[in-house]
Amino acid sequence: MSPELKTLILELHRIEAIKFGQFTLKSGASSPIYVDLRVIISYPALLKTISRALWNLTSSLSFDLVCGVPYTALPIATALSLDHEIPMVMRRKEAKDYGTKKIVEGIFKPGQTCLIIEDVITSGASILETVASLEKEGLKVEDALVILNREQGGKERLLKERGIFLHPLISIFDLLKVLFLEKKISEETFRASNDFLATPVV
Repeated sequence: MSPELKTLILELHRIEAIKFGQFTLKSGASSPIYVDLRVIISYPALLKTISRALWNLTSSLSFDLVCGVPYTALPIATALSLDHEIPMVMRRKEAKDYGTKKIVEGIFKPGQTCLIIEDVITSGASILETVASLEKEGLKVEDALVILNREQGGKERLLKERGIFLHPLISIFDLLKVLFLEKKISEETFRASNDFLATPVV
């Protein structure tokens, strides 16, 4: 792991984007770890750092547009768009019932390739929902960037169901290892989190 990624992990822990305790997840499961990357919007320098780190993952990729999975990834996609002058489109969670009633906002042409940006991936469901909306408009999706992969089956599901390659910046297991070695979490928390995350989410 590069020193830059290690520093990024420690910064995410410092701003409490990574929390430890007992948290009820959307699925109803009780987790000893909770990731909330929504807080990065309050740290512009960190947002820039993450944007640049994600961009470094795109050197071998080909795409015309970027789209952030709503809502947490929208500012990240915006930062990438601004820094590199890549056009951005935005997928609504629900279409308006007035005006154009669009589900995908922005200027694009059918056949263009769109790069997906996501903050955290667990099962991959949120990315797949966004991909479905984009494909309905005639856009192609081949790759997705994600800040943190929880390593619970999302990467494999994307590839199996849609042929989409996931490019994660950080693995949750690497994150836990760094925090443990840097004495930010106890061995008990380290082991409990690893055990919980070892179970795939379907």
